[in-house]
Formats: sequence, structure tokens, C-alpha cells
Amino acid sequence: MKLSIIIVNYNVKFFLEQCLISVCKAVESIENEIIVVDNNSIDGSIKIVKEKFPQVKLIENTTNLGFSKANNQAIKECKGEYILLLNPDTLLEDDTLKKIIAFADETPKAGGIGVKMIDGKGRYLPESKRSLPTPEVAFYKIFGLSKIFPNSKTFGKYHLTFLDENEINEVDVLSGAFMLIRKSVIDKIGVLDETFFMYGEDIDLSYRITKAGFKNYYFPKTRIIHYKGESTKKSSVNYVFVFYKAMVIFAKKHFSKNNAKLFSLLINTAIYFRASLAIISRFIKSLFSPIIDFIIIFSGIILIKNFWLHTMFYHNETYYPTIFISLVVPAYILTWLFSVYFTGGYEKPINLLKSVQGIAIGTIIILVIYALLPETFRFSRAIILFGSLWAIVSMSVVRYLLHLTKVKDFKIGSKLSRIAIIGSKSETERISLLLNQFSKNPEFLGFVNYNDSNNINSNTIGNFEQLKEIIDIYHINELIFCAKDLPYDKIIDKMSELQDADINFKIVPPEGIFIVGSNSIESSDSFWAININAISKKVNLRKKYTLDFLLAVIFLIFSPFILLFIKNKFKFFSNIFNVIRLKKTWVGYIKNTQNQKLPKIKDGILSPVNLFKNIDFTPELLENINLMYARNYKVRNDLTIIIKNIVQLGK
Repeated sequence: MKLSIIIVNYNVKFFLEQCLISVCKAVESIENEIIVVDNNSIDGSIKIVKEKFPQVKLIENTTNLGFSKANNQAIKECKGEYILLLNPDTLLEDDTLKKIIAFADETPKAGGIGVKMIDGKGRYLPESKRSLPTPEVAFYKIFGLSKIFPNSKTFGKYHLTFLDENEINEVDVLSGAFMLIRKSVIDKIGVLDETFFMYGEDIDLSYRITKAGFKNYYFPKTRIIHYKGESTKKSSVNYVFVFYKAMVIFAKKHFSKNNAKLFSLLINTAIYFRASLAIISRFIKSLFSPIIDFIIIFSGIILIKNFWLHTMFYHNETYYPTIFISLVVPAYILTWLFSVYFTGGYEKPINLLKSVQGIAIGTIIILVIYALLPETFRFSRAIILFGSLWAIVSMSVVRYLLHLTKVKDFKIGSKLSRIAIIGSKSETERISLLLNQFSKNPEFLGFVNYNDSNNINSNTIGNFEQLKEIIDIYHINELIFCAKDLPYDKIIDKMSELQDADINFKIVPPEGIFIVGSNSIESSDSFWAININAISKKVNLRKKYTLDFLLAVIFLIFSPFILLFIKNKFKFFSNIFNVIRLKKTWVGYIKNTQNQKLPKIKDGILSPVNLFKNIDFTPELLENINLMYARNYKVRNDLTIIIKNIVQLGK
């Protein structure tokens, strides 16, 4: 057998299916075996492999064993002359494997081979070729010298940026996202080091290949898309700790004792330096807007108080006690700001309506509490009402001014999608229906013909060869490629050609009901989401339970009005008390779906399916809606579902 392909998967079924489709095309004339090792995914990955790729050997782990152990499980079963370690979030050109195997056959000294990788926007990924992370190289990388002097053979060693990205070269380190290795080399040097759970194992393996007398080659005569290169949150604290700790393991294993100590000291310094920067940066960014809002609203209320005092109470300076300014007003403002936070008013891009909704909800909460207080603590309804108006006006004006000055994090509204779908008539029409099913309503939608003389209708805006002109004329900002009709090399060609354009690229697999795109693996601004287990994060559970409790109290207080719209009044009160007792949640999963591995939450009174009207749901679509809700939880999603379905709260 010529080739064994190993893919380790963990909760990226959308990308796994796309990857397997591209792999199956690429191995058509090669004697091969494909092995998928699943590390206990909960997203239905196993089901997709079994149903759509029966020829694939599947290893089902009951726990997440990590990258190295999972690969080693498959390596022990491999029969191919070559073994390809491949990430599930990759796409191959149709001739990628033919080209790289031909090169390997012609280059007997090649122990490992990697390829040119591009991200989901067609941009070159520098991790396609790397040098060994010696203390010197690591120092230049950690402290930014490699970025300042990329063409220097001294400072640019980490990503070998002084080498032409389009030329074949010997390199020290290959990326584990795509790594072709001779099985005879694996037999000689051993399998992946299982000390590395994630990150670092590819560096270790690459180094052991060269130590054994073989060479690693960077082979850019073919390309792959690697989405993970775009989605890895390299500024996150978790990434910093996991990645750099892997470097320490590597140093202790391969460097001399003194060099290992120096490297460990350097890396640990870098860990705490980068982690501190990440924490401080995130803290400042998250609190910047609320602090500015607090200061402006507080200043405005002081002016309103003084005006009200002098106008209505004849300069009675003792009318508002010190406690009113020091405690009550800050409590009002914090209530407004927390309400704005829960309605999504601090999310990006800025939505002014959500800020207004937050202030309105906060005002209702303040007035309700105000009505329940003793007379001595009721200072002024007028201050509350005028203060809320000032909060709305000031927050809106400040955000609009920041928007006009083009401050990045204060952009108001999201760009309307102007979409072109590229493919045959049948596929472009199918994708159009898919967009509508997921409530993606673009400002413009056109079809681009690809090798289909029948693909001419009122929505056809041109041919594939005219794509650049189509983008310019119709101001397209989103391209959707139909993988059923277009070879992956054509897709990658266009993505690379248009990499400098402000365009999101998306790919639809044949007969697929999902769309994989370039925003990133963890994108939430499209109709899929890959933030696995987001609802199970403590912060999200806390938000959800807080929202449930607050709404239950509000519904109870305003029940005389709400009951006018609800049929089953007893059930409505029962639901309120069940939510307060943490027996139920206002919004939960769609019941009776097949996936039983979703993160645990309370049974819901409503579910995400209540957002959709007049749609014939298949079991698979219901399962995917549940997964999207679990992966990309937001308080505003719950609020939207509840507000739109308030009459069903008694069901």
C-alpha cells in the first residue's frame, strides 16, 4: 500500500466532512487507507464518518487522549509506505497527494515533507516552514525581532521568513497539520512522543527525523487550506501556557542541561510576560466602555440633580442626602450597565438598539425596586427617568462619534452581506434555500456560473472567469463555493488571488447542510458556530441562571399584564417557580433529538426552534440547531427567543 492518512478529530464535524471529501478526491488513483481517530467528540462526528464515509477506518476513543496518543493509535495499524498526519480543519487540492508522493519517491533522503498552507482568507501561513526553536531563535520570536526583521537570516529563523515561500527548501520543522513521513522512518525513530498532549509534538518528531540522518522538506508546489491557522487564539492565556510549556518539554528532552535551563528560564519569562499582557489587555478592553459610560452617566445625573434641585426644591441643598450621590446613583448606573451587558449592548459590532433595550430594562428593574422601598429611601422618580434618558442619549452619541472616527471596536452595525454563490444551477439554488433556512438574509444574492451552460436565470450575474469584475461591480463581500462543482485547486486559486480583498470565503460540501467559512473556526457571525461547549463554561452558565432568575421575578411582578396573553395561566406560574428553584430554564435544547452528548443544562420551557417559522425540520437539522445553540451561547439569543414567544411561556 502506498499511503496511510491519519486524521485526529475532536468536535469539528463540519470541517472533518469537508476534509474527508477533499481527501477522497485526492487519493482516487493512489492505493490508500484513511484512518480517523475520534477523541470522544459530542458533535456527531462519528455519525458522519460512519454514514458518509464507510470506507474510512474509524477509531472511537471514550476520552480525549490528545493529539500524540491518538495518532499513535492509528500509526500502529498503518500499512502504507508513507504516513500522512493531517488535521481535520484542512482542505487538499485534488492533486496534492500525487505531487507530494512523486516528490518523496524522487527524494529518498526526505524523511518528512510539508506543504504550503493558506488560511481561510487565502493568506499564506508562515508556520508552513519553521526552524528549530533554539534559545536564540525563541528569544528573537518571543520579543518580536523576527517580525521586525523578517528577511534577516539571523532574526527571521523562527518561520524562515528569509526563504522564498514558493521555493522547495530543506527546513528543520514541519507543521503537524500536514506532515508526510516515510513509514520506514517512523519504524526507525519511533512514534510521536505522548508527553506532548497538544503542540510541540510536530517539532519533536521533525527534530528526531533530522537526527536520524533524514531531511525535512518544505514543498510549496501544492497547497492546502488550514482553517486552524486563522482560528487559534494566539493571544489567549490558555494558548500561551499550553504552547510554551510544550516548548519547555522539548528543551528538556533535546537540549543540553545548561541550554535547557536557559531555554526554560526564557520560556517561563515569556509565559508570564505574554499571559500578563493578555490578561491586562483583555481586562482593559472589557471594562473600557462600561467605565466611560459610568463616568459620563454619573456626571450627567449630577447636573440633572442640581438642575432639579434648584428648579423644584428652591435650592434646598439637604433634599438629596449624601447617600443618594455616593450609593444610590451608582446603584442606578450599575443596574443600567448590567442590563446593557445582558442585552448585548457591549458586544461588537455595536448595536445601539441593544443599548437602548438594556437601559429600558434596567429602568424597569429600578422602578420596580423603587416601588418596594420604604418612603425614606424613595428619593426621586424624576431623577431615574431623566437619568435613563441621559444614559440613552449619552451612550448613543459617544458610540456614534467613535464610529464616525472609525475606532475599530466601536463600529456600529455589521456589514450587510452581498453574496455570490459559485457553482451549477442546481447547487446555487440549493445553497440559496439553505441561506434562507438559516435566516441569513443578504442585501444582495447572485449566482456565478461555473461550467454549466444551463446556469442562466434572473439571478445569474456572470461566469467564473469574470469573478474579479463581478466583485467590483456588485460590491461582493462574501463568496460561497459549491464543492460539488468546483475542484479544490480552483477554489484555493481564487482564494489566494483575492486574499487582499475584504471578502469572506465559504465552502459548501456536496449535499451538505452546513457552510464552512473563512471568518474563523470560532466565528459567530455566520450561520454555523464552532465554540464547542460554550454553554457549559462557568461564565455562560452564570449568565444563563442570572437571566433566568431576573426574568422569573419580572414575570411574577408583571404577571397581571402578562396573563392577558397566556392561555395556561397555572402552567405559567408553575414555570416561574420551577425556574426560580433551578428545576427548569426559560430556554433549553430542542427535545427528542438524537444527540445525547450535549453539555447538560436544565430542561427548557422554550427552545431555539421557536425562532423558526414554517420550516419542515429534519432530525439532522434539529440536531444541528441544538449544537449551534450549545456551542455559541449568548444571553441575547435567549432574550430574543423569549421576547418573540412570550405567549408560549405557559406551555
